[in-house]
Amino acid sequence: MKKIIATFWNECRLFIRDITGMVLLFLMPLGLTIIMALIQDAPFREYQHIRFEILWLDADKGQLAENLREGLEETGQFRLIDSLDGRPLDTVAVKAAIQGGRYKIGIIVPRSISAEVVNSANQVANELGKSLGAAGKLPERPTRQATVEIYFDPVTKQAMKSALLNALDKQLTKVQAEMILGRLSRKMEDLDSTGVSQFNLEEKLQAVRLREFAAGSRKGPQLSSNSVQHNVPAWAIFGLFFIIVPISGNMIREREEGSLMRIRMVPGSYLSILAGKLLFYVLLGTAQFYMMLVAGLLILPHLGLPALVMGQAPAALLVTALAIAITATAYGLLVGAVFQTPNQALPFGAISIVILSAIGGIWVPVEILPPGLQQLAKASPMYWALDAINDLFLRHGNLKTVATHMGILSIFSACFLFIAGWIENYRKK
Repeated sequence: MKKIIATFWNECRLFIRDITGMVLLFLMPLGLTIIMALIQDAPFREYQHIRFEILWLDADKGQLAENLREGLEETGQFRLIDSLDGRPLDTVAVKAAIQGGRYKIGIIVPRSISAEVVNSANQVANELGKSLGAAGKLPERPTRQATVEIYFDPVTKQAMKSALLNALDKQLTKVQAEMILGRLSRKMEDLDSTGVSQFNLEEKLQAVRLREFAAGSRKGPQLSSNSVQHNVPAWAIFGLFFIIVPISGNMIREREEGSLMRIRMVPGSYLSILAGKLLFYVLLGTAQFYMMLVAGLLILPHLGLPALVMGQAPAALLVTALAIAITATAYGLLVGAVFQTPNQALPFGAISIVILSAIGGIWVPVEILPPGLQQLAKASPMYWALDAINDLFLRHGNLKTVATHMGILSIFSACFLFIAGWIENYRKK
């Protein structure tokens, strides 16, 4: 016990000697968490609340173009621009503005495209009327392919293009369906002798709808991942693991200054020294972790982001935070034991944390990684740490839910500590 206490106070002394470093240990991860939440807010919202400016050239002047424009403007996501510098748009102007990066999207509705939709609707209505014995025939002619032209700025990301194309395609399909249903309704009016003149096709085709339900059975707010719910815990874990930098640096400094030798002279095994270091840095890391969670709860709402919701199991969250802090500290002790100089330990420690965070789902969700990397992610303790936090925050989990995660993190910690202790005992001999 004396060796544990001596080691604990020695770590306190090293930190007190470097107050600036201790402040940076808290403030830098806090700043990183806030910045990443702000930067990644738009991708997590999937462009739902962003309003896009679209260059709009209507060469058709027909019903389809008119209905399509009204539908796009009603969504609130698009602002259609039909003139530049006080002059009406033409094809050359649209292409030049998009290619030059002045605007991101351009849409050209060609001539006679409404007539093609009306012609297709007449063909469907005539076929249906013929099969039902309806008198009369709507005018029709052979179908000609028509295309609404869409242009994107060459630097537009593929994810953004896909989202916009899906939204535009959905709106175009809706407009065409409404026009065809209108023609079918007119044809049905010819069947008044059968008593179906009031037949409402649109109403009948909306009998089945989509509605989202929560998969969980527990009561409480149903959450989904957003920039805050992902980035705050993710970068809090990332910042906590960066505690290996002061840990490894202090261990090397102790060996160089001789303070480690004086602590070794206190009766007891080297495991007591590791226990003392572990106690100090686990308390420090847990405090750092909770500080960043509080920032997500209190600071980010003032920056226009949603507040962090920390689940309904505070005791389980504390146990999880302690387990993550123990794993991060154990890894720092391993790095400090393996390397002899700061020039060896610090670059390796920092870069290895970046690699573990990249494959562990801190930067991007593991689900979008290639299959091989999805399996490799499980070799990163950050993967298990983040998944445990998601269980508690988003899936309304409890201590039982994260028990497997805690067990795996404990295995990581035990392996790191065992190797670090073996190396130091070997070095002593």
